[in-house]
Amino acid sequence: QVQLVESGGGLVQAGGSLRLSCTASGRASRFSSYLMAWFRQAPGQEREFVAMNSWSGGPYYGDPVKGRFTISRDNAENTVYLQMDSLKPEDTASYYCAADIPPYGRNFYDWSEYDYWGQGTQVTVSS
Repeated sequence: QVQLVESGGGLVQAGGSLRLSCTASGRASRFSSYLMAWFRQAPGQEREFVAMNSWSGGPYYGDPVKGRFTISRDNAENTVYLQMDSLKPEDTASYYCAADIPPYGRNFYDWSEYDYWGQGTQVTVSS
């Protein structure tokens, strides 16, 4: 089992920045081999791919966040980060980190391919 805990959400004005963190525990000694991703979900909408980072490639970003968000990871700390800059009201959502452990899924853009999820952290961007 892998436990994921997110932090760093909050309320920010449009144009501002936030940094989300997600720390893994449990089987986290193999954290460096995990595909780590961020997804988000707004009320009434489907869960949306935000970014992914892995040992084998990336980073990859969803179109709405390209050029504004940056995913990074610190394998020594079992932590993945999402730096969010130039935030817009449409970025308002619950943000979830997710881990895909070997054997990996086929489509890392698909939330159903991931094995473990955090509880989510709320990001609210005011206009």
